[in-house]
Amino acid sequence: MRILITGGAGFIGSHLTERMLREGREVTVLDDLSTGWIENLHGAFDYPGFEFVEGSVLDGDTVLRLVAQSDLVVHFAAAVGVRYVLEHPLATILTNVDGTHIVLDACGKSGKKALVASTSEVYGKNASDSLCETADSVLGASSLSRWSYATSKKLDEFLALAYAKTHSLPVIVTRFFNIVGPRQASRYGMVLPNFIKAALKDEPIRVFGDGLQTRNFTYISDCIDALMGLLWSPQAQGEIVNIGSPHEISILNLAERVRSIVGSSSPIVKVPYDQAYPEGGFEDMRRRVPCICKISRLIGWSPTTSLDDMIARTIGPARHQPALQPGFLSGESLPSSSSSRK
Repeated sequence: MRILITGGAGFIGSHLTERMLREGREVTVLDDLSTGWIENLHGAFDYPGFEFVEGSVLDGDTVLRLVAQSDLVVHFAAAVGVRYVLEHPLATILTNVDGTHIVLDACGKSGKKALVASTSEVYGKNASDSLCETADSVLGASSLSRWSYATSKKLDEFLALAYAKTHSLPVIVTRFFNIVGPRQASRYGMVLPNFIKAALKDEPIRVFGDGLQTRNFTYISDCIDALMGLLWSPQAQGEIVNIGSPHEISILNLAERVRSIVGSSSPIVKVPYDQAYPEGGFEDMRRRVPCICKISRLIGWSPTTSLDDMIARTIGPARHQPALQPGFLSGESLPSSSSSRK
């Protein structure tokens, strides 16, 4: 079986690539390396069944060819990260919507099963105690470019379900809630790697706002377990599924935990949002907590890694990361030239 993973040089994509290869499957990764990092796939090149294609999901001919050669498609390629979204609003929309359309259209023509990655961002400002997959999206004004990402990913979900209905295409949509671990970059505003990076240098840990906003975090290996279970579950086809942890922590407490585990002398500094994002267009949420009843029912999954273990396991590799490495968030994909390497 050959799996095509778009955005596979990114954070989640590279970890899924490794798991697939270790379990004896063949993998093709399509990534333009605009934010993915080839070093993330260092171990993958040791497997004879691995192929890397440098190219964009906006290249319809390349996507159509690779989908036709594959048995299963995992679509991670997307603009990711608040900082990137604010700096590149047009590229965000075009990459997310057009890229997903191209991938799904190719899957429809070839009759290939697809998993489309979405995000908890689609819930917007809905602060319900536990967000089920049927919960409303409460998005901010269109004048705030911060919400263009959530809107584009929600449209991706509509596209996936429309292809499933129109073409009887087997599709799964996953909504990720703050997946963390080694290889996640700080470049575009990801909170845990930013905190760890500052703590390792004994520099100020910058907490935006009052720090009382809460988030939940899921370790990458738990996320990959969830993806593997969903991909092979017939009951998951046609479903939208949350992948996240129901356990909350305030951002201020997260900063304190990181500082303590690193053994850092970093001060924790609160930064007003207008200073953190001087370009404007940003709006934060006070909390966002997933209900994981559906994924538990479908495949019996729940996360098992504690927050302290997540932090400790992420700190180790972070100590050895090159200072100027490119961002390697999961799957940002913009137009580029296409080449192939095995």
